[in-house]
Amino acid sequence: MYEKTFPNKRFKHTLEFLQRNVSTSETIFDLGVPNPFSKIMVENGYQVKNTTGEDIDKDQTALKNESYTVFTAFEIFEHLLNPYTVLENVKCDKLLISIPLRLWFSPAYRSKTDMWDRHYHEFEDWQLDWLLEKTGWKITAREKFTHPVKKIGFRPLLRYFTPRYYIVCAEKIPLTPKGGM
Repeated sequence: MYEKTFPNKRFKHTLEFLQRNVSTSETIFDLGVPNPFSKIMVENGYQVKNTTGEDIDKDQTALKNESYTVFTAFEIFEHLLNPYTVLENVKCDKLLISIPLRLWFSPAYRSKTDMWDRHYHEFEDWQLDWLLEKTGWKITAREKFTHPVKKIGFRPLLRYFTPRYYIVCAEKIPLTPKGGM
């Protein structure tokens, strides 16, 4: 996936956000197979478990059966058909999610050769916020950041000042009993 380019700025920003919001004593369940960023988390003292390549839209067994205190999904939700169900099945009380933001001048990304490398959703920040709210999460920290590329053109120029990524930390809202006090 990162044969030609490695997203150093994105990984640096994501790690700094993670370090501000998650202690290394917590166990992270990272949605997606082991990847360069999960390796970076381990190198920085985090205990990380990953999914094993199952289709998360259909099989959320790992979310229910693993033991973890923090759920992370870094650039994963845009690939899912149903992130709502995933969020309903997260069993811990804290999560971190990052997404690439929808760019007004760009259609949804679709690899012609890799079925897993396609975006079903092209999120705007308010859409992720609403998704979290509807599934019982309260955002405690959020940031947007740019990700310039070393190319020439109109789109690369816009990437210098147009936020490209959105990252949030959220906590589960405790359920209140129905019927009053």
